[in-house]
Amino acid sequence: MGVSENTTGLILAVASNAFIGSSFILKKKGLKRAGASGTRAGVGGYTYLLEPLWWVGMVTMILGEVANFVAYVYAPAVLVTPLGALSIIISAILAHFMLNERLPRMGVLGCVSCIVGSVVIVLHAPQEQPLNSVEEVWNLATQPAFLIYVAATISTVLALVLHFEPRFGQTNMLVYLGICSLMGSITVVSIKAIGIAIKLTLDGINQIAYPQTWLFLTVAAICVVTQLNYLNKALDTYNAAVVSPVYYVMFTTLTIVASAIMFKDWKGQDASSIASEICGFITVLTGTIILHSTRDQEPPPSRGTVTWYVRGDSFKNLDGEHLLNIHESEER
Repeated sequence: MGVSENTTGLILAVASNAFIGSSFILKKKGLKRAGASGTRAGVGGYTYLLEPLWWVGMVTMILGEVANFVAYVYAPAVLVTPLGALSIIISAILAHFMLNERLPRMGVLGCVSCIVGSVVIVLHAPQEQPLNSVEEVWNLATQPAFLIYVAATISTVLALVLHFEPRFGQTNMLVYLGICSLMGSITVVSIKAIGIAIKLTLDGINQIAYPQTWLFLTVAAICVVTQLNYLNKALDTYNAAVVSPVYYVMFTTLTIVASAIMFKDWKGQDASSIASEICGFITVLTGTIILHSTRDQEPPPSRGTVTWYVRGDSFKNLDGEHLLNIHESEER
């Protein structure tokens, strides 16, 4: 008996998240090194592009994303996306050993919850609905319900970028991660459309000539570049062990919503299977929240220290009093 498409997608998703979880840590270490010798990414710097370790992490992430891309071709987003919990577990464990970011016992419980929830989702995941051309995908993408979702997503992203990022980007990671997650949900459905087009083309049904294929490719490229930019800012500004689970929760939730609206993943499933998937997803979310709540926040970047030396017996810095009293000498 041959391997089912869902099983193929499952194997690819697991491999993908192993790469992606490792890439978070490699990129974080690269960003730290780059920030020590130049302008940090969190404040608009790009010196990390000269750091080899960041590129190792980037290549690792690309390998993971390629495997993830192929996984979406074979399995529905409802199955593939929640398995991103595995990357959280891997990044949390590696952060403990490589970045000295503490993983307490409750964090281990969070990891176990993610695994249990993922298993429940895998056991009750729906079978992929067959699509025979990129035009069919385009028809799904131009449904009124999905167009409303896209319009709401673009409006929210523009508000976050233009209004909230300049004011709250350095103090609230939900700004950066909100942009990443919203764009990511559009990325996934675009990537799935591209994957279907490639798969059909390899099967002898040419989809390259359709303009919809190139439109999906353009949308995916724009979304991926935007995601990477703001994910770098989030990683450079906040604790990697906090960024990973929060990003996962937001990205997974929005992706499942987008996929359910566009592809109708749950169509044909009975109520018990859908309820089991939702319970599994909630279990995974609970695990990520536990991981988030048990990790230490990364301290804000140092502002530097300016020391004032007065008469050889006292000094102040910027964190102390801002007014120095200089006593006149008794000698006139």
